[in-house]
Amino acid sequence: MEENDNEIRDLSAELAKEFGEHGTPERAEFDEKAYAFYTGQVILDARKSEKITQSELAKRLGVDKSYISKLENGNVNPSVGFFYRIMNALNLRVEITRQVG
Repeated sequence: MEENDNEIRDLSAELAKEFGEHGTPERAEFDEKAYAFYTGQVILDARKSEKITQSELAKRLGVDKSYISKLENGNVNPSVGFFYRIMNALNLRVEITRQVG
């Protein structure tokens, strides 16, 4: 493990060094895993905010509790359609906005 020298670095350069440049298969694999992890965290946080169990969310969605666990742990990435179903089950809305700049 490398020691942290507390210097500020270019995150894009660090990711490129560790996982490859954008457009490479290695970077695409990393990005997919990162998206799955982030999506899982959004679902986990929302479920806890709603104070419902994995079993209850699974029942609302018609899936097994183990699938909810896999989602929350970032082991699976839901389809867009299923993501919207999850958001509806958690009383959330999805808002798409254009980045400025």
